[in-house]
Amino acid sequence: MTRHWTSLLAGAALALLLASCNGNEASAPPAPTTMTAEAVGHNCQMYVLDHPGPKAQVHLKGMDAPLWFAEVVDAVAYLRGAEQDAEVTAVYVSDMGRAKSWQEPGVDNWMKADAAVYVIESRKRGGMETPEAVPFSDRKAADAFVAETGGEIVALKDIPDSYIKQQAQVGMDASMPAAHGG
Repeated sequence: MTRHWTSLLAGAALALLLASCNGNEASAPPAPTTMTAEAVGHNCQMYVLDHPGPKAQVHLKGMDAPLWFAEVVDAVAYLRGAEQDAEVTAVYVSDMGRAKSWQEPGVDNWMKADAAVYVIESRKRGGMETPEAVPFSDRKAADAFVAETGGEIVALKDIPDSYIKQQAQVGMDASMPAAHGG
């Protein structure tokens, strides 16, 4: 009888261990995805690599591929907007301190969005020629960017909603044909 209970307890312990391991794997965020020439922007449906400046990828529960954004500020707008209704499992942004250049922001220099510092209000425009939130993993690199292009450094949570709305309005104005009388 003792052997039976010992076997049952050992089996239960093994089952709990396996369940907790499986649970941890399921809750681990997905790794960043390498940006390829086939990556298409969630908002613009254009090839992301065709545009300069930092990019973002948003991973959603149940989806194998991330949503791509040609501009980081578009990803922030998506995360804060009513359109976003699926569970977000990870968000990565280009680390512009590790980018080759503004024209070539990199395909694998991703960092967690909430770990970055962002430069807003700089003279640099994002991939769609609108105000951008430029991410850096290194505060010194962000300081150097501000010294060169102006702007201010903020955390992700401190990017003002008004800045996101300003970007969206500039983007809409740029995509709308000029009004003609009559």
